[in-house]
Amino acid sequence: MPKEKPELSDAMRAKLSRKTPEKNPINGTKFTIAISSAKGGVGKSTFATNLALALKNVGCKVGLLDADIYGPSVPKMLGVNEKPKSDGQKLEPVNKYDIQCMSIGFLADQQTPMIWRGPMVTSAIKTFTQKVNWKDLDFIIVDMPPGTGDTQLTFSQEIKIDGAIIVSTPQEVALMDVKRGIKMFDKLGVKILGLVDNMSFFTDDSGKKYYIFGNGGVLKTAEEFNKEFLGEIPINPDVGKSGDRGKPIVEQNPEHQISKIYIDFAKKIKKDFKL
Repeated sequence: MPKEKPELSDAMRAKLSRKTPEKNPINGTKFTIAISSAKGGVGKSTFATNLALALKNVGCKVGLLDADIYGPSVPKMLGVNEKPKSDGQKLEPVNKYDIQCMSIGFLADQQTPMIWRGPMVTSAIKTFTQKVNWKDLDFIIVDMPPGTGDTQLTFSQEIKIDGAIIVSTPQEVALMDVKRGIKMFDKLGVKILGLVDNMSFFTDDSGKKYYIFGNGGVLKTAEEFNKEFLGEIPINPDVGKSGDRGKPIVEQNPEHQISKIYIDFAKKIKKDFKL
């Protein structure tokens, strides 16, 4: 006689019947793109802000979410000093340069340190994704904090990310962290749209290029992990100056050499997402 199948315990039956929770899209948005580096100081916030403005430039409706709770840069870069309005249920995003924006920096003084444990950061992220009245956006660009911690896990596991762009300098010490970030997104099932080599070189008045942080490291990393290499953004002092003034380079001068690079990125993204 065939052996009877062992009866499953209640705990095992519950485990097998448990469904993987669906990731929640951010209401009022079509696509969510995370800008990540896993390394601080590589120009990620500058990239996120200018990419958002470039997408607006090519006809998209765009939001910018500053998810760097401990070190928010978007308020300074956009010159925003106002607090978001609220009806007691939801926050209204701040509108600047025709993009919808939200940052913890809008709610706290610029010099106030965010001395928060992980659960508080996760709660803040959920507030910004679930309790902000984002309106009819084609894209929401998320400026992620450095590292591979709570914020990255919250977005990857609980919020629908349609793609991530990895920003890095070509310096080896930066690429060590970038490789960890790539592995994290791959493990969590987040599509990486490509890698960007930021501050890749400096060009003097004669046209000679100086590779201050090394040459080709980001391209090699993209090839190593079979990811698309999106291109280089050279160092230009106009970028820092415009950001410090609260009017990023793409908004201040769309015809600038650096602005055209961002606009080319935006055109590619718009095409890839069929908008």
